[in-house]
Amino acid sequence: VQLQASGGGLVQAGDSLRLSCAASGRTFSGMGWFRQAPGKEREFVAGINRSGVRKFYTDSVKGRFIISRGNADSALYLQTNSLKPEDTAVYYCAAMSKAYGGNYALSPDGMDYWGEGTQVTVSS
Repeated sequence: VQLQASGGGLVQAGDSLRLSCAASGRTFSGMGWFRQAPGKEREFVAGINRSGVRKFYTDSVKGRFIISRGNADSALYLQTNSLKPEDTAVYYCAAMSKAYGGNYALSPDGMDYWGEGTQVTVSS
C-alpha cells in the first residue's frame, strides 16, 4: 500500500493549490488530509467517506477547501482556495481500513496508512 501526496508549493495569500494523493495497493474506506506546521501537532483538515458523498472539514478551512476522491481509483484531492499564511504546513494524505461516515473529524491515531507530505507555504 502506497500513498503519495503532491501539488504543494510556495504561493501568495489568496492563491489556490490543488493537492493530489495517488493511492495504490487497495481500495480504502475513509480518507483524509492532515497538516502539520512547525512546532505544532498534526491536525485534521478534511475527511471523506468511501463513496465521496460525505465530507467533513475543520472549521478553519470550511468554505475554502474542497476534498474529493477519484471515481475509478483511490486518488484523493484537496482543492485549497483563498490560502492564508496560517495554512502553511506540510500536508499529508491518509487512509483508513474501517468504515467512515464522513461526519466527524478524523484522528491521526485512527488512520492506517500515510503518505509522505507535500509542503504548502503561503506568503503574506
